[in-house]
Amino acid sequence: MTSPIVVMGVSGSGKSTVGAALAQRLRVPFADADDFHPAANIAKMTAGHALDDDDRYPWLEAIGDWLARHPDGAVISCSALKRKYRDQLRQHVADLKFLHLSGSKGVIQRRQASRPGHFMPASLLASQFETLEPLDADEDGISIDVDQSIDSIVDSYISRATGVNG
Repeated sequence: MTSPIVVMGVSGSGKSTVGAALAQRLRVPFADADDFHPAANIAKMTAGHALDDDDRYPWLEAIGDWLARHPDGAVISCSALKRKYRDQLRQHVADLKFLHLSGSKGVIQRRQASRPGHFMPASLLASQFETLEPLDADEDGISIDVDQSIDSIVDSYISRATGVNG
């Protein structure tokens, strides 16, 4: 049994790729939080406008509901940039774990440039970094630098989260 895990970070940090790889390794379901956005949120971001807390609230509720339906383990990729967003998700799953994919603006910009057609324009990256509140010491999570291979990130998370080498 594995607690549900949120792979968090700014747009372009590799949440979906790492999340899918981690879920596959753990043999649990995976979901991408982008798929939970209502059409209005996607239209707003596509137009280059950052979401506000009112836009995010129902989206986070839908994500929390999905996580609650997977108490024996699941992985979801979700920006979860603010502590209050993570707190909202923890209202659905008290033992929720977090993997924060951290990286410099330069590394993230290079990653974003390699994924044309994504609805989140690179112009919103600065606002994502401004909004980001790293995990606090009392939050059950691990921060890992993204400037390494997907397998290395997954191995590092599993090793650090469980004390067992990947």
